[in-house]
Amino acid sequence: MKQIPNTLSAVQDHTRVFGDLAYVYPVISRRSRGLSIGINLNPDKKCNFDCVYCEVDRRTPGLAARVDLEQLKDELRWLIRFARDGELGKRPKFNEVPDLTRSIRDLAFSGDGEPTMVSNFDACVRAVIEIRELEKLRDAKLVLITDAAGLDKATVKAGLALMDQNNGEIWGKLDAGTPEYFRQVNRSTIPFERILKNLLETSRVRPIVIQSLFLKIHGQAISEGELAAYCERLNAILRDGGKICEVHAYTIARPTPEAWATRLETVELNTIAQTIRNKTGLSVEVFD
Repeated sequence: MKQIPNTLSAVQDHTRVFGDLAYVYPVISRRSRGLSIGINLNPDKKCNFDCVYCEVDRRTPGLAARVDLEQLKDELRWLIRFARDGELGKRPKFNEVPDLTRSIRDLAFSGDGEPTMVSNFDACVRAVIEIRELEKLRDAKLVLITDAAGLDKATVKAGLALMDQNNGEIWGKLDAGTPEYFRQVNRSTIPFERILKNLLETSRVRPIVIQSLFLKIHGQAISEGELAAYCERLNAILRDGGKICEVHAYTIARPTPEAWATRLETVELNTIAQTIRNKTGLSVEVFD
C-alpha cells in the first residue's frame, strides 16, 4: 500500500482532542496506513518517560486520572459510526483525505501518556473489544503503542493476552542502544535494563513491532557506536527467543518541546534503516 504523505494536515496534527470526547480521537496514521482511532487512557497526561521529542503539552493540566469505561465505550461507538457515515471526512484537515476516513484500520491505545500506567489496563482492553465486536470491526487491529516500561505488570499481561485473541499488535519503543543515550533521549528514571527485559519477555510470547524514533540532538544524529549498540540490542532479543516482526524507523514529524531536538533528513533516516537491516536482518519500514 502506498505511503501517506507527511505533508497532510491530518498527518502533521495528531491532536488527542476531538470535540468534547475525553477518551477517543481520530488520526490519519502513516504507520497504520489510514484512519486510526486512538484510545487515550491518560487524559491526566501522566507518563513515565519525558522524551525530548514528545509533542504533548504537559504545561497544561490534564483531566481526571480515572478512566470511565462506560463513557469510553459510548465515545468509541459514536466515533466509529461518525467515521463510517462519512461525517469525519467533512471535518477540517480530514477533508483532505475523505477516502481514508471511512475505513478504520486500527483501535490504538495511545494518548497523552503511557497507556500501561492505568491500574485496569485489562478492563480497558475488554471494553474496547466489546465495542469492536458490536460494531463488527474484526478486521481492525488492536494496537498498543507503549514505552515498554509497564509490560511486566499483571494487569497489562492480562490485557495483552486479550489482545492476542483479537488481532492485537504491540508496538514497543526502543530509541537507544546504551543507558546513557536512553536517559538523554527518553529522560526516564526507569532502568534501561527493565525496558529491554520487558521487550524480550513480551516478544517471547508473540511477535512485536519495535518503534524507534531517530533524531538530531543539537544538530548531531545518532552516532555510529550508538546505532551499533542499538542493533546489538535487537540481535540480543532475537538470540534470546524474542520475535520481532518489523522495525518502524521514523523521525520527528510535529513540534517538539525542545528546540534542539530536530528531525532527520530523509537520506539520513534511510541510511540508518539500511544499517539496521544489514546488522540485524530485520524488516525495517521507514516513515520520514
